[in-house]
Amino acid sequence: MARSQRSMKGFSEVLLTPLTSLCPACGTTAHVAYHTHRAITKLDGGYCLHLVVRRCQRRTCPRYHQPYRPEMEGSWALPHGEFGLDVIALIGALRFRDHRSVPEIHQHLLSRGLRIAERTVLNLLQRYEELVAVRLADAKRLTQLLEQQGSVILAIDGLQPDVGHEVLWIIRDCLSEEILLARPLLSSTGGDIVMLLREVENQLPVPVRAIISDGQETIREAVAFVFPDIAHQLCQFHYLRDAAMPIFEADRHAKTVLKKHVRGIRPIERALEARTDGEAEAIRDYCLAVRSALTDDGHPPLCADGLRLHDRLQQIHDSIQRVEEKKGLYHLHFMNCIDC
Repeated sequence: MARSQRSMKGFSEVLLTPLTSLCPACGTTAHVAYHTHRAITKLDGGYCLHLVVRRCQRRTCPRYHQPYRPEMEGSWALPHGEFGLDVIALIGALRFRDHRSVPEIHQHLLSRGLRIAERTVLNLLQRYEELVAVRLADAKRLTQLLEQQGSVILAIDGLQPDVGHEVLWIIRDCLSEEILLARPLLSSTGGDIVMLLREVENQLPVPVRAIISDGQETIREAVAFVFPDIAHQLCQFHYLRDAAMPIFEADRHAKTVLKKHVRGIRPIERALEARTDGEAEAIRDYCLAVRSALTDDGHPPLCADGLRLHDRLQQIHDSIQRVEEKKGLYHLHFMNCIDC
């Protein structure tokens, strides 16, 4: 919500008036009805907006007694917002470009002199997501973009967080990488998918060149029904995953076997709790390296978890062996626990 007038001390005053004195509905003079104030905090300081509001006094006008506020007010902040659009844009950039957490964004804004609560940062982050969603769903922008490229290649897939939850169906264009439709559905029947494909087909200003999806039977039947003459290719990633399934199973078994050789890290760490010497710190670092190797999973089939774990454990083992040969500082028990 906007700040009260008592908190506007020290803010720079800005006068905003409507661009026209005529009613946009009937064209008659819209007289000044009242003045109001609004406090906006931007990155470069606080501003007190002095707003001149007009109203049409013609009783037969469809906008009779409806306030006509200055058009420039929307370029400062969202309706009922306390912080400017530049603050919202900065929060979005810090979150999605720099991958900072909400507490980190809050501290960054405080360091820039903004008086803002951490909960407000979270609220403004939600406003940023809403603005991005509105921008991506702009039909005029999408039409101009698709007309320039001349055709589209559709990709369709459904995302379900867990069994029993709604399925989020997404249809996107592979050429422009734009999302054309995103809608949650309670089911994944062929009729529901046909409905989604029909909706996208009616909205597209250009022809569909091809369609890409996984091998789900309902998707294949829906695509064949809506686009019978369009080439339908299954996703190459699914082809690769199915072909690499035997290797993936062998790699997963190898990772399970490797984990059996690195048990016993917790007793070693407990034995070092009271020690602060250099040897104890070095052993703790090795324990941390082992834990990091165990939790760093890959993305099969393009990255094998078992092979990655073997390589990292081998590097840790070789490092301990070199130190043992030079200084003899570490116990054989620690070496045996990561012997791979």
